Amino acid sequence: MNRTFKYTKPYLPMIIGAIVLLFVQANVNLALPNYLSDIVNVGIQQGGIEDKVPVAITQKEMNRTLFFMNNTDDKDMVLAQYTLYDNNSDRYDYYAKIYPVISTEPIYVLNNRSKSAVIQLSSIMTKPLVIVFFVKQIMENPDLATTLGFPTDTDLFIYLESLPEVIRTQIINEFYAEFDSFDKTMLEQAVIQSIRAEYELLGMNMDEIQMNYIWRIGILMLLMTLISVLCIIGVSYLSAKTATGMARDIREDLFIKVESFTNIEFDKFSTASLVTRSTNDITQIQMIIIMLVSIVFYAPILGIGAIFHAMSSASSMWWLIAIPVVALISIIIMVFIIALPKFKSIQDLIDDLNLITRENLTGMMVVRSFNKQEFEENRFDKVNLDLTRKSLFINRLMFILMPLMMFIMNGTMVLIIWIGSHEVAKGLLQIGNMMAFMQYTMQIVMSFLMISIMFILLPRASVSIKRIGAVLDTEPSIKDSQDSRLFKEPFDSTIEFRNVSFKYPGAEENVLHGINFIARPGETTAFIGATGSGKSTLINLILRFYDVSSGSILIDGLDIRKVSQHDLREKIGYVPQKSSLFSGTISSNLYYANENAESKTIQSAIEISQASEFVSAKARGLESRISQGGSNVSGGQKQRLSIARAIVKQSPIYILDDSFSALDFKTDRALRKAFKENLEDITLLIVTQRVSTIMDAEQIIVLDNGRIVGKGSHIELLKTCETYKEIALSQHTMEELL
Repeated sequence: MNRTFKYTKPYLPMIIGAIVLLFVQANVNLALPNYLSDIVNVGIQQGGIEDKVPVAITQKEMNRTLFFMNNTDDKDMVLAQYTLYDNNSDRYDYYAKIYPVISTEPIYVLNNRSKSAVIQLSSIMTKPLVIVFFVKQIMENPDLATTLGFPTDTDLFIYLESLPEVIRTQIINEFYAEFDSFDKTMLEQAVIQSIRAEYELLGMNMDEIQMNYIWRIGILMLLMTLISVLCIIGVSYLSAKTATGMARDIREDLFIKVESFTNIEFDKFSTASLVTRSTNDITQIQMIIIMLVSIVFYAPILGIGAIFHAMSSASSMWWLIAIPVVALISIIIMVFIIALPKFKSIQDLIDDLNLITRENLTGMMVVRSFNKQEFEENRFDKVNLDLTRKSLFINRLMFILMPLMMFIMNGTMVLIIWIGSHEVAKGLLQIGNMMAFMQYTMQIVMSFLMISIMFILLPRASVSIKRIGAVLDTEPSIKDSQDSRLFKEPFDSTIEFRNVSFKYPGAEENVLHGINFIARPGETTAFIGATGSGKSTLINLILRFYDVSSGSILIDGLDIRKVSQHDLREKIGYVPQKSSLFSGTISSNLYYANENAESKTIQSAIEISQASEFVSAKARGLESRISQGGSNVSGGQKQRLSIARAIVKQSPIYILDDSFSALDFKTDRALRKAFKENLEDITLLIVTQRVSTIMDAEQIIVLDNGRIVGKGSHIELLKTCETYKEIALSQHTMEELL
């Protein structure tokens, strides 16, 4: 599995870039609830008044505020932060537009509105401002004044100033003690009301202040939303580019790895399984990479950030976050335990489904000829229904998960509104803060929801990663020697088997025993024998599709295991037992052997292989289309084109593995004659079941149960090899053989 993670290295800059964008996106999304809270709290409830200290205050109101400050240093500090202006000041015209009351009464204007200065002043002026506001309320409400023991027919500020200092100080301290018991939120709302009343006395346009604030915060929210959208686009682009790039690299390496496999590895991994791993499994990895980059990195940033913001909005309701989080974690763990075993079996079932589908498509004629359609349908249905059941189970699990998540989210919202409304009623929480807390809680739930989706997809992706890793980690059983040697020049195409024995990996007995022969240039060496006698196995050893178990195979006097597989196969023109053409055109299939071949070489190969008649009969000639696997040409045409492709390679050695089986006897004879006349000094190896095909061969090797039971010419073998004679007489009369 670790090998698959190396593919992330080229894309680390993109991944890091995506994480940076996700961090920006998360912070932007986390800021939006705060802005909404500000619109409700400040824009609506506070009338657009942001600061907890007045930016301007009448001289009369400032004196009253200073009156309720016991500390002389605090008074000096406050006065230092404000400047007094009247109708004789230089900036009168400017301030008269903002504060019309300046024409009749001097005002103090705040010098520095920086955050630090406002916080410092707020700690000093909040309670005095609230006391002044409270005293005004008492003066406007005679019943309240009577209840509190104050006179109702006089100015209370003048009354308090006239009291002895001891009594006055005692009353002020009682006010302070009363407001000390207030919650911070209540005190802030009280001072805002005090400031708002003062702004109205100054003649400020409160509607304009409110609308300006709402517009400013609204534009900021739109800007933040735009930034979030741009981040989403950027993350989507980077994650898609990373995922598709990694999938491309994995698919390429997987294809290259499979190309290096020998028959031993193909026996371990079925064709259907390799197709599934190259397509479906890589698609699963591609999807999970997109999800990892765009969700897994984003969800923790959003969730953790939302928790901190929620706690700062309404710390008293922290337990309302814990309830949905615990519920979600429990559900995720349960789903993971239930779903994991199912995911492990789904990919294997897809392998089986591909295998059965492939077998039915390639063997359709056989299925129909034996009237086995119903049997094959039942075989397909068994795997298909099993896969469907498991897939439906997973889908139902996910569909159940979504309503549960929605129930938790909506239940949490109802609970927040219920608890939060009581907090608001008590003055312990502002409405905007409650709304922000609700949104942050939803963001927390959504982050866990995203993580839960990943926990559902990760098991299937981990299975795919292991399956692909198993292929990538498989080393071919046949490797080139570290000190590979080159064939000598001029090349001698003599092939020699020296006491060669072979058994398949895992088998207990050899399938070839003590094979010895020499195939020389300019001669045809033929192999014949009953089915399963080892003819094709022997040919596979020459090409190093398998390596000999004992003995050695020499070409040009050099053991083929000391030569690279590329150099070895470069010297051999091979026509397999099962002819295989690639989708494209006739010419593309011929140029497959040698992309630099001249046109006269192509034409000569077509003529030697006896394919010129049917090629010229086609409307587009060499440019005629060839379907996948050569399904639009006959078996004989397919064999002749395969032989022509091998001839285009112009190799010193040709191996024809039962490549005349679909040819009629006339074409067979003409093809062999053309081979002899046009391809001199080559070493030709022919595997066949037909005696007529090899009657003219210089050397015929008869195999039986993996052993050579006869070696010689046609006439010699008729006299000396009973096995060959039986095969020959089963196909021809003695007169035809002699």
